[in-house]
Amino acid sequence: MRIELQIAWRYLWGKKSHNAINIVSGVSAAAVMVVTAAMVCIMSVMNGFGCVIEDMFSQFDPDLKIHAVQGTSFATDTPEWDAVRNLSCVEVFAPTIEETALVEYNSQQIPAQLKGVDNSFSQLTHIDSILIDGKFAVQEGDFNYTVMGVGLSGQLNIGAHFVHPLHLYAPKREGRVNMLRPEDSFNRTTCFMAGIFAVNQLQYDDHVMLVSLPLARQLFDYDDYTVTAVELKIHGSVKQAQRTIRDLLGNNYQVLNRYEQQQDFFRILRIEKWLTALLMVFILLIASFNIIGALTMLMLDKQNDIRVLRDLGADAKLIRRIFMTEGWLISALGAAAGLALGVGICLLQEHFGWIKLGNGTQYVLSAYPVHVQPTDLLLVAATVPLWGLLIWKICAKHITST
Repeated sequence: MRIELQIAWRYLWGKKSHNAINIVSGVSAAAVMVVTAAMVCIMSVMNGFGCVIEDMFSQFDPDLKIHAVQGTSFATDTPEWDAVRNLSCVEVFAPTIEETALVEYNSQQIPAQLKGVDNSFSQLTHIDSILIDGKFAVQEGDFNYTVMGVGLSGQLNIGAHFVHPLHLYAPKREGRVNMLRPEDSFNRTTCFMAGIFAVNQLQYDDHVMLVSLPLARQLFDYDDYTVTAVELKIHGSVKQAQRTIRDLLGNNYQVLNRYEQQQDFFRILRIEKWLTALLMVFILLIASFNIIGALTMLMLDKQNDIRVLRDLGADAKLIRRIFMTEGWLISALGAAAGLALGVGICLLQEHFGWIKLGNGTQYVLSAYPVHVQPTDLLLVAATVPLWGLLIWKICAKHITST
């Protein structure tokens, strides 16, 4: 053990001439412990919310979704798309059409995002698990059906078992608008309600209607091979399949995994997490200034020891390292205790859910979700030595002149 560590360790646990030094040192370590535990808890809660939201999106989003880089639609009757269909990792190949249309029901008119899918959509996603009323069906025999978000159904005042049809309108792609009869410039069709889903995300619940793919092609004037996206369910590694499909399709298409499909949302969530962590780091910095007070008092208490060390040949650098190590030990002990405390609180919250959201009934979740990530723990643990180095630099000039 290096001599500066031996002396610093002895100073840390040894008896001081003034009991106040022990109290200040204990308060300094406790402050670091509390802030460290708070950092672990806050980052774990943000991770927990991210996991919950990711699970919500995964009920509706496919493993991979493919868009054209330019334009809104593309044809799938090409050799490269045949190669994608025949990949062993592609379990479900689902072409889709997404466009905006006007929905009318009982004089209520609302624009909605129509998504044309086939019956394989229930295999592609977990739509059955988020149905709150009715069933999943977009076509049965000669009848077209729709499954819509709970918010959209509420705006239209319609339920899953209503028998009256909904009327859908979309402008024709070709031709001119007839000012005498403008209604002739729209494609029109009807469908019936089959079910209502709830993803607990407004972008889906308040806007999306699932309809049959033939109905969407008829309404939006698409042929049998033109789509706006292709959605895939992957067997095996999604990352490997994503790379393979990108190589097959080239740069004309975007192949997006679940995270990339909601990239803006998850980016905002990640920014919130790190901004909160940065705020806690500044609080840790303020709490660490207590260590400066403890070191200053310790230096005043150990003036005789410093003179003895200098008489024995110790230079200013060695003395500086002794007190630097002392401050680092206080920070390290506080950080270690804080990490243990933070992880313990998170594990208890994950198991028992003691800290509730509101009264535990008006939200999707009854308690705060937590998810402890080892990388966050390592980051928090690495922050403490950096602040210890900063404290040493602040105190270095004073120590040298002692």
